[in-house]
Amino acid sequence: MAQVPQTFFDALAVRTWCGLALEALGRAREEIDAINVYPVADGDTGTNLYLTVESAVAAVEAVFAAHEVGSRDPGGPSLAEVTRAMAHGALIGARGNSGTILAQLLRGMAQVLVDGADPQTDAQSLRLALRRAADSARQAVAHPVEGTVLSVASAAADAAGGAEGDCGTVARAAYEGARAALAATPGQLAVLERAGVVDAGGRGLVAVLAALVETFTGETPGTVAVSASARHARVGSDTWQAPRGGPVADDAAECADGVTEGGPAYEVIYLLEADDASVARLRQRLDGLGDSLVVVGGDGLWNVHVHVDDAGAAVEAGVEAGRPYRIRITHFAADDVHTSRGERPARERAERAVVAVVPGEGLAGLYAEAGATTVLARPGEPPVSGELVEAVRRAHAREVVLLPNDAELRHTAAAAAEQARAEGIRVALIPTRSAVQGIAALAVHEPERRFDEDVVSMTSAAGSTRYGEVVVAERQSWTMAGICQAGDVLGLIDGDVAVIGSDVTATAESVLDRMLAAGGELVTLVLGDEVPESVAERLEARVREAYLAVDTVVYRGGRQGALLLIGVE
Repeated sequence: MAQVPQTFFDALAVRTWCGLALEALGRAREEIDAINVYPVADGDTGTNLYLTVESAVAAVEAVFAAHEVGSRDPGGPSLAEVTRAMAHGALIGARGNSGTILAQLLRGMAQVLVDGADPQTDAQSLRLALRRAADSARQAVAHPVEGTVLSVASAAADAAGGAEGDCGTVARAAYEGARAALAATPGQLAVLERAGVVDAGGRGLVAVLAALVETFTGETPGTVAVSASARHARVGSDTWQAPRGGPVADDAAECADGVTEGGPAYEVIYLLEADDASVARLRQRLDGLGDSLVVVGGDGLWNVHVHVDDAGAAVEAGVEAGRPYRIRITHFAADDVHTSRGERPARERAERAVVAVVPGEGLAGLYAEAGATTVLARPGEPPVSGELVEAVRRAHAREVVLLPNDAELRHTAAAAAEQARAEGIRVALIPTRSAVQGIAALAVHEPERRFDEDVVSMTSAAGSTRYGEVVVAERQSWTMAGICQAGDVLGLIDGDVAVIGSDVTATAESVLDRMLAAGGELVTLVLGDEVPESVAERLEARVREAYLAVDTVVYRGGRQGALLLIGVE
């Protein structure tokens, strides 16, 4: 169905564009994955781009939802609000080399659209936004390589800069320029030439720009065949076809910045809170450690991507620069494109795995030690369904038990489970509402049991665990326990506020007493970064003094949002 065209680049146009781009990448994801030979032939460029845009869409939709629920502005969110959300969502959700560069492209566009401060941005602003996007993305890459998405983005900006007309005309010019540049990428990169494919990241950007055209014209760009040579892929509105039997495997050993066979063994990605000066030093250090270095972001928050042999050194460099989190380390050895020349032997699937969402680095380590595949949820930034699906795939098992560990993630987890089932994976969703319920479920997990029996046992353990938490109120509000003020210490039991206090220890004791009044055999305490050990010591002493035969275990959860999580089994 054709979209109603947008006249200006306003908040609604941004929302429409993001949604259409996600749909376009969803259709092209597998195709883009299949032609991914550069910088590393790991077959995930399409997936990474999709997850990056999915995160941007979630952030944009959250802004619109907030205005529908409680804003006094009947006109809805502003262009500045929505473009900031788009850029921030892409930044925190960026995956892989391609996703990180796309996040910077969107950030570059957002900088122009926000600075314009006009609720309805015209074609000139769109031209400037595309130019800023291409330039900022190129600057974010330590060693830019032609024949990649950077070339495609520059060509799009060049074509848009010479276009006269409305936003639709500019968008179409950018799309056509990008498509022509994409067809030329095999002539710029030998690895693409030998494999007979175009650049995968550039192919993804063309899909995103096609969505921009549809946003302003209501029409999907028509199919036009463009041949770079007899061996190269053909261009259509949604289809690029690599030659059958193309020698992709023979060229997979070549990776970023001219590095060939025997290149870095790890991909390291993390978000980083740091100032500009620290990030400048970080760039220099990481550039000496490996290749494919891309650092994007600003205003104190950055997304860092690099390929290295020493993953620990890359993370340590981030620690010295600021506070890294959402750290993801991928070892290429399982299907090592550097040593096997792209011939990726199928890794045998495990029979069963557990995938869990966890709220802090400490708990992520605890769950990982127990054998679970984890998805780290930063406070205020819950994972989207694509992240959960990616984790299910990463678990590489025939059967997966999914633990969302948050009542608000129930629908997101259900959507992820359905998508995974469509891919042939047997998934059981246990509706855990807290990480302590997930700990209880994981404690009774036995992969050797029949799947249904294991799920029933885990569900029973989670359901018999009452959960509580101690948090600080962010604003005045009505609660089940009365009116709280900003800064009050709140004690929640099974999701409802039960205690309003001013002292963390006293509030925690009150919550614990109420939870143990109904009985219990084991108390689990998970302390956040801001809580001193003395709180746990006091609670442990309370249990010993007042509740005979009740054991207590204490974990450090890291930056988990809540000051304290409490579980009673």
